[in-house]
Amino acid sequence: MEAFCPDSELGYDRSRTRFVDGEQLLLDEAYRLAHLPLVAPHHPDVIPSRSGKDYRMGRHERAFSLVLPIPPDVLEKSAAYRELDGELRRSPFAHKIAWDLLPKRREKLHATICGALSNDVPCIFLDRDRIALKRLGRLRVEIRGLFSGNINVGRLYLRVYPECRDGTNLLRKVQRTLGRPETDLYLVGLYNLTDHLSAVEAGALHEIIKRWWDRPVLTLDVTSLWHLGASDDLVLDGTVEEALPLE
Repeated sequence: MEAFCPDSELGYDRSRTRFVDGEQLLLDEAYRLAHLPLVAPHHPDVIPSRSGKDYRMGRHERAFSLVLPIPPDVLEKSAAYRELDGELRRSPFAHKIAWDLLPKRREKLHATICGALSNDVPCIFLDRDRIALKRLGRLRVEIRGLFSGNINVGRLYLRVYPECRDGTNLLRKVQRTLGRPETDLYLVGLYNLTDHLSAVEAGALHEIIKRWWDRPVLTLDVTSLWHLGASDDLVLDGTVEEALPLE
């Protein structure tokens, strides 16, 4: 039986949205700067740009990352995913989800493992990096849903639980292998809100998140990671520079 890292070793609980009964869910500034211009550009609360931030209506200098790809065909065949998606489509806030975004991002679903590897030009992976990644071998992850964080409030994610092999979080091992900062959040951005939620709508979202917190959506065998470049946080113009094998 696979052993996946427990919540106690990951940052999901620490980083989740804290809903308050009877209160609205307001899109935060980070979301209004980086995401809202891409999904609802005419919304009055869009932040077109900000001094010190490399965003202009949600676009920025091309950035490159190492990510864990999520095969859309496999995800869509999951009965649990179809059930979760159906709940969201029937929810009181369904009209505030950017459904048209899903097909645009379908082939680019991922969880970031090593962000900000380089800007403007792709990162160069050395031979020793490639050899070390291959030595790791394929890894398993369990994907659970649904998640709303305390940053970029307005984006809804699935959560990745990495395999724990010999007591080691294998995604941390990937980060360590490449000399990158180790993290404990691995999120698959999936849905985007186009507006703030009323108190009733926020309550409905909170209930869905609670129901799905411990429910697996999908288990994946990961055989390669993507070197991904994009000029926006939704990777609408994203391209896979290379697939780096793990075996």
